[in-house]
Amino acid sequence: MTTFALTVTCSTTRGIVAAISTFLSDHGCNITDSHQFDDQETNRFFMRVGFGSEEGRTPDELSHEFAAIAERFGMDFAFHDMTQKMKVLIMVSHFGHCLNDLLYRWRIGALPIDIVGVVSNHLEYQKLVVNHDIPFFYVKITKATKAAAEAQQMAIIEETGAELVVLARYMQVLSEQMCKAMSGRLINIHHSFLPSFKGANPYRQAYERGVKLIGATSHYVTADLDEGPIIEQDTVRVTHAQSAADYVSIGRDVECLVLARAIHAHIHHRVFVNGHKTVVFPASPGSYASERMG
Repeated sequence: MTTFALTVTCSTTRGIVAAISTFLSDHGCNITDSHQFDDQETNRFFMRVGFGSEEGRTPDELSHEFAAIAERFGMDFAFHDMTQKMKVLIMVSHFGHCLNDLLYRWRIGALPIDIVGVVSNHLEYQKLVVNHDIPFFYVKITKATKAAAEAQQMAIIEETGAELVVLARYMQVLSEQMCKAMSGRLINIHHSFLPSFKGANPYRQAYERGVKLIGATSHYVTADLDEGPIIEQDTVRVTHAQSAADYVSIGRDVECLVLARAIHAHIHHRVFVNGHKTVVFPASPGSYASERMG
């Protein structure tokens, strides 16, 4: 049985769920899971339906036949073949903990993606990446070459067919042009719950202030630095008995976990951008084991 997911966004009105359910039933599809959210403030409706088809339908065929319903309700919709792994490009700088974690999860199947390459402005992870039989792209960046470097990165994205770009502690600020071109397809990890500690060594600053919670946030990248719609967050408690080095180590663990969860949600089409926020539906049956990562 082919497994699909249908994602729908539209204005709130009556009859949406009934229309979708009837369509799937009439086309020989069996619903396996369904989640929906009606935002009373924005008057927007969000839905994700997982279903199976024994008739060998393709997403294009289903989309064509669903078009009349979508037009009636003014829907933005997509049918996704869940057997197809999303093509992901990873970008990294000096800190390799998130890269290593993603490679491990990918290798054991906990993160079902197709890693089409790793881009870095440094060479220290070239051997690691190549040893995984993954293409490595070195793109040197200086103030004078930043525009040309971004053009090269965009060319790599196009050549590899990357559907998602993950900034796994990539420490360069992307231009507004690149952020807009990749809107909704750029995910970043940030040491959040430390909003008062900006600049270098945030964990050292947190240690010196005696914070009791540290954490991380994964979000979509926008032109507003570190202010894009949030996908996933987590925190962990720390105490006075731990050192600044402990803070860094614990923080890196949280960053890895949060980034992996955010990617997992995105590749399963469970994330919907809702203005400056997101709607994130729970994991579907069968994917929960890989969702509980870490």
